[in-house]
Amino acid sequence: MKYAVEIAETNSMTKAAERLYTAQPNLSRAIRELENALGIVIFRRTSKGIYPTAQGEEFLSRARKILAQVDEVEDMFRDGKRHENQFSISVPRAGYIAHAFTEFLKKLDPADSAEIYYRETNAMRAISNILNAEYRLGILRYQSAYDRNFKIMLDEKELTSELICEFTNVVVMNKQNPLAQKEEITLDDLAPFVELSNPDTFVPAMSPVSARKNEIVGNTSRHIYIFERGSQMELLGELPDTFMWVSHIPPKMLELHGLITRSCAENTRKYRDVLIYKRDYKLTELDKLFIDELTTAKRSFRVNL
Repeated sequence: MKYAVEIAETNSMTKAAERLYTAQPNLSRAIRELENALGIVIFRRTSKGIYPTAQGEEFLSRARKILAQVDEVEDMFRDGKRHENQFSISVPRAGYIAHAFTEFLKKLDPADSAEIYYRETNAMRAISNILNAEYRLGILRYQSAYDRNFKIMLDEKELTSELICEFTNVVVMNKQNPLAQKEEITLDDLAPFVELSNPDTFVPAMSPVSARKNEIVGNTSRHIYIFERGSQMELLGELPDTFMWVSHIPPKMLELHGLITRSCAENTRKYRDVLIYKRDYKLTELDKLFIDELTTAKRSFRVNL
């Protein structure tokens, strides 16, 4: 299985053999024996390289999961002891979650060894990371109107879900933006300005185009789509004619980039942040510590249920 996965990664028998520190004839023979034993063709050879067949893709998908589980078991019991100081989570781009993660790190004992993985991504990848990449936790963000879509999918994938909070977005903008002088913003107020947004949306049983369209609020005609949260904050701080819809952001982060937030009563869409993990997974002490910090941050920054 390791041989097959390596070949799929490199699309080359030669490169795979080099990375596996084995001779190419041995690698080729092992793959032929594997294909004969399974009764399928895993790879097709082309002038541009070696690529999986449809059956090969299915085999490789399962092989990667098995190998990840083997690696986890080996790591878990290496040297005769279980490694509990591991924490991994995929999250949406959110100021209060980033703040909770920072506070969580401050609480860790410097004398203890730990492996920490924190990845900002969309809901689909957060789910995939738990199912296929052995991430332990994930946080999904989606419109409350799609709650049933997500619950059906999570149940099918045997994932537990727990509501963290439900909220309505606010507008974040540069302090030099002309609208910064207003306490309450209307959708018409925002129309002349440039909206920054994250196009990386996902809703089960809905096309990406439809999901993206359903995220648009108001009649702003100019949009810039940004995937990386740090760039979003920097652009808002440098370009006074831009704005963005966000969950509540910690004051320290707003001050750092010269930003302010304003509410908009006309935007009534509600969103949910939901914690997910495998149904048979038992939360560790590190997981519980992070969740405690997440709850504190939610309350501190008025991300209310």
